[in-house]
Amino acid sequence: MDILTTGPSAGPDVPGADLTTTDVDIVVPVHNEAAGLAASIRRLHDDLTRRFPLSWTITIADNASTDGTLPIATELARDLDRVRVLHLDRKGRGRALRTAWGTSDATVVAYMDVDLSTDLDALLPLVAPLVSGHSDVAIGTRLARGAQVVRGPRREIISRAYNTLVRATLRTSFTDAQCGFKAVRADVAADLLPLVEDDGWFFDTELLVVAEHNGLRIHEVPVDWTDDPDSRVDVAATARADLAGIWRMLRRLATDRVTLPDRPTTDRPPLRTPDQLIRFASIGLVSTLAAAGLFVLMAPAIGTVAANAVAFTICSAANAAANRRFTFALRGRAGRTRHVAGAVALGAVPLLVSTTALIALDAAGVTGLALPLLTVLTLNAVMTTTKFVVLR
Repeated sequence: MDILTTGPSAGPDVPGADLTTTDVDIVVPVHNEAAGLAASIRRLHDDLTRRFPLSWTITIADNASTDGTLPIATELARDLDRVRVLHLDRKGRGRALRTAWGTSDATVVAYMDVDLSTDLDALLPLVAPLVSGHSDVAIGTRLARGAQVVRGPRREIISRAYNTLVRATLRTSFTDAQCGFKAVRADVAADLLPLVEDDGWFFDTELLVVAEHNGLRIHEVPVDWTDDPDSRVDVAATARADLAGIWRMLRRLATDRVTLPDRPTTDRPPLRTPDQLIRFASIGLVSTLAAAGLFVLMAPAIGTVAANAVAFTICSAANAAANRRFTFALRGRAGRTRHVAGAVALGAVPLLVSTTALIALDAAGVTGLALPLLTVLTLNAVMTTTKFVVLR
């Protein structure tokens, strides 16, 4: 890897340069883009100089170009201030972004496609929530309300199908995984990048899945986007790689290999007791309704006692995990197994009591589900306050 930093304020190797105060580093990954590189970078540089209110740097990340891309990029860095060039010997958009972001000293690291398909008016709305600390990750989206998109029907269908597949299989909520317009707080990127394995086109999706899985806040900006008719992306090969990436992420999620280590939370004061109680009660209500539904569905087939035990175990574990994150603001792996196991064990008392009551009802010849269900719900409600105090 080579990092070329030329031009005033281009980087730490240049006298007087100081990237430690830079707000945003905008990375432009390129591979064999000699034809349009100069025009795009000069347009981006001019727009940032005239209109962008934050301090900035442009990083041209050349990943293994075999045409004249690198000499052109080097010349641009010599001519334009706040431009640096990074050269990698191996191809891969994800690899280029990982390396460029990892060597940046900016507060926020971003990237955009070299064709500038995304209207540059969206750049400030993209990075502002990150600079302010409001959000952790920001993405441009072509699929949310307010976006204006010009592209052919084939790419539109492929994009929507892919994002629907990602949401259905990986249970995500972000709308557009592959828009080439994203930003991350640098401290968040330092945590996320070691957990992102892909170095190609699936890098974007994997980054977002890992971020959302760990409860990070993802800000979406609807963008005006015009398809580049000269795009040389191999759609079929990219689709195959993305499908393989989704399968790999499913396995990693199943084995819990995408969880961040505990991060400091001193900037987020703990919830007050009344607020904790409201969240605890809300989660309890949802889990109680879910348990009741499972009980009613399973009881006719396996009996009330077994149905109660199965519903209790499933919903207690989900309840504990939800309260751990949303009520008591505990994240990461530390203590997670102990917390969930403790919460489930704490519920063993009402489970034992409710099981005894159900056996007694069966022995008394009670038919129907109304009275057994009422018994289970009443006993669970009685234990709610005690459970909150102990868990807290």
